[in-house]
Amino acid sequence: MPKITYVEYGGREHRVEVPLGLSVMRGAVDNNIPGIDADCGGECACATCHVYIDQEWLGVTGMPVPGSQEASMLSFAALAQPNSRLSCQLKVSEALDGLVVRLPEGQH
Repeated sequence: MPKITYVEYGGREHRVEVPLGLSVMRGAVDNNIPGIDADCGGECACATCHVYIDQEWLGVTGMPVPGSQEASMLSFAALAQPNSRLSCQLKVSEALDGLVVRLPEGQH
């Protein structure tokens, strides 16, 4: 099972196993990771599962497609950066084993 590391804004790390096919957001919610609110439940409708992807992982995760629902939602996210993604849009695969995501200071 792939392991994902979630890093809270203050630096605390949570390394958890996330089943294949779930979203990175669901992995956080199911493991009670603080800092991912997921208000819409993963429907790409709120941007409260916003994360920063570590630079070395951007080639694997890719970036939101310009004009996509995810890109639109990120425009509303607090503190969005060039490496921002919505964790509900990242499906866990073997390729994401070892992924590191960092949480913003806040989700609203």
